[in-house]
Amino acid sequence: MESGPAVFAGAVFVLFGAALLIWTAARARHGAPVALGVRPVPAITLATLSGVVFLVLGVWCFGRI
Repeated sequence: MESGPAVFAGAVFVLFGAALLIWTAARARHGAPVALGVRPVPAITLATLSGVVFLVLGVWCFGRI
């Protein structure tokens, strides 16, 4: 009964983390700004770190099943 919310949360975290990493990589590869008004290196670093954290949270949620 409690595995349903864990599966949902894990799926959301993994999908968002993966999408954020793919989007960040695509923007950085094309030289487009990741965040408007922010220097590129801190924006790419923060977005990549956030994507990795969301992926880890998703894997952790799946591990709790």
